[in-house]
Amino acid sequence: MRIDPVNLKHTVAALGAALLLCGPAGAQEGTSDLLENLRTASPEQSRAAERDLERAWSKSGSAAMDLLLRRGRAAMAKGDFDLAIDHFTALTDHAPGFAEGFHARATAYFRAELYGPAVDDLETALSLNPDNFNAIFGLGTLFEEFGRTRRAADLYRRVLALHPHHENATKALESLRRDGIGRTL
Repeated sequence: MRIDPVNLKHTVAALGAALLLCGPAGAQEGTSDLLENLRTASPEQSRAAERDLERAWSKSGSAAMDLLLRRGRAAMAKGDFDLAIDHFTALTDHAPGFAEGFHARATAYFRAELYGPAVDDLETALSLNPDNFNAIFGLGTLFEEFGRTRRAADLYRRVLALHPHHENATKALESLRRDGIGRTL
C-alpha cells in the first residue's frame, strides 16, 4: 500500500488542529486525588501537595501551549507585563479550554493594573477549573480592592475549604475579621 504524502500531511495537520481545538487532554483528570491530598495535608506537607497540583494544572496537553505559558511566566518574572499578556493571549486564543492560560493572563492583567480584564479572565479560569484556589484567591483580592469585602471574605473561605493551609487567604481573612468583616454569626 502506497501512502500519498500530500494526504498524510493534511491528515496530520487535521489531527493536530483537532487536538488543539479539543483543549487540554487530561489537564483536569487525575487532579481529584491531588486536591484530596491538599485538603488533608499537614501544614508541613501542604506546600508539596500545592506544587503537585499546580504542576498538573500547568500541563496543557500541547508542547507549543506549554511553551507559551513558560514564556509568559518568564516575561512576568522580568516585569514585562505587556509581553506576558501577549504570550498568554496567544495561549488562550489557541487553547481556549486551558484554564491556567486564563489564570496566568489574569495575573499579568492584575500586575499591569488592568482590573476589569483580570476579573474576566479569573471568571473564565474558574468556569474551566472551579477548584483553582489561586484564581479564587485572586478574585477575592480584586473584590477586596473594589471594597466588596464581604464577597472577598466568602472567596477566601472558599480558598481555605480547598487548601486549608493557604497562607495568603488565611492572612487576608484574618485581616478582614479584625475589621469586623467576614465573621459568621
